[in-house]
Amino acid sequence: MSDNHDLSLYLQVADGVVESIRRGVLQAGDRLPSIRHAARNRNVSINTVLAAYRNLEDRGVIEARPQSGYYVRARLPQVNKTAMPVTPISSPKLEVLDLIDMVFAAQQNPEFTDISLACPVGEAFYPAKKLSRLLNQLLRSQPNMIGTYSLPPGSLRLRQQIARRTPLLGMSLSSDEIILTHGCLEALQLALRAVTKPGDCVGLESPTYFYMISMVAMLGLNAVEIPTDSQHGISVDAVEALLKEKKIDALMLMPGVQNPLGCSMPIEERQRLAKLVNQYQVPMIEDGLYSELQFSGDLLPTVKAFDKDGWVIFCTSFTKTLAADFRIGWMSGGRFAEKLRRLKALSSMSEPTILAETLGQFLTTGGYDHHLRGLRKRYAFQMQEARGLIARYFPEGTRATQPSGGFVLWVELPLNVDGVKLFHAALAEHISLTPGMLFSPSGRYANAFRLSYCYTFNEHYIAAIKRVGELACEMASSVPESEEIRA
Repeated sequence: MSDNHDLSLYLQVADGVVESIRRGVLQAGDRLPSIRHAARNRNVSINTVLAAYRNLEDRGVIEARPQSGYYVRARLPQVNKTAMPVTPISSPKLEVLDLIDMVFAAQQNPEFTDISLACPVGEAFYPAKKLSRLLNQLLRSQPNMIGTYSLPPGSLRLRQQIARRTPLLGMSLSSDEIILTHGCLEALQLALRAVTKPGDCVGLESPTYFYMISMVAMLGLNAVEIPTDSQHGISVDAVEALLKEKKIDALMLMPGVQNPLGCSMPIEERQRLAKLVNQYQVPMIEDGLYSELQFSGDLLPTVKAFDKDGWVIFCTSFTKTLAADFRIGWMSGGRFAEKLRRLKALSSMSEPTILAETLGQFLTTGGYDHHLRGLRKRYAFQMQEARGLIARYFPEGTRATQPSGGFVLWVELPLNVDGVKLFHAALAEHISLTPGMLFSPSGRYANAFRLSYCYTFNEHYIAAIKRVGELACEMASSVPESEEIRA
């Protein structure tokens, strides 16, 4: 009798939560009352509430978030696997390049609320106070540093600390193999200049980070869009076919936490990719900007980790994780190292010693790993919150990726919603987003956009997402409907 009574109680509690979701009292992304609070309110035992929440977890209605509580699960389907063919070789479209400039101009306007710029803002994401103290200590102890030119190869302390950390990503590099750069963008540009000449063909993921498209165009190169799965990354089969047919002269890819999809390639595919570029002796530029922001488990090794003969150039930066405006990145050039050093010296000589030494000191103290753990936890939490907001406010049929790390996700709207028109409509209301067309040299992904969740989820940010969702609903001639939750 008692067992049946307990069974009935926890199912009643579970059904009560489901009913609240159906009526809109609880919505996707909302936090449920704590187990203790729910037990007190419903006058039942803690074990009864715990059993109810576990039942709801099993049914996919709610999800537990470590050290945070239980949340209503976002009923938002993931983006379907891509099945696009390899795009013919072409120069990036002028309209894509013009739109990139327009989006960037909007993102610079302080009157706009930005929901897509991949640039974290504020102390919640950077250890600004600690870096400031270290910088001031260095200036007090070595004031002459301000009046001394920084020359290549730059801060030994920072290069040593970077080299010390590379085994975390499966690499084993010495300080002499590290080239300091002005952020990751300079590293990517130097790498492209080192391995290509005007007219060459560069294989890019599709969709890809839009500044890669600009770089390809600026250097007079042609782009080849390669199918990229929203969960597992670029199609290595397609890469192999292109290499066999000698249709590409270089690759520029983001195997780890790809921008804009947020996906990461499985380790087996990374190994295979490294083997192929070595076999066909075609250089690969690996953008590892978000590699240290993977959400779960040990960090996956880079493709560079499996590079036998130096055909992979690895590029990354501290701008997204540690110090945005220091603009300090680094690269390891493999067989192209000497050419890259010369290009770096001709381009911008060296990075400021005071900034590089500050970062080196921060890495020396061991504070970086603690900071990264906090960042990963925060972004994993905010990713779920962002998906919940999309599920709540966007039209039925909207899909979004489930990133494996980082702070950007890819949103695909119903086919009758034009992402560029949505961009202009949002722009008129002082909201900036990044339409999907920017992420394709040929202007694909008309019904998509990238969302960034590297902001404080305050009323302005949430209101902006809500308003863009309303605009999308108007364009889709529908309203968001809660997916029915079956008991």
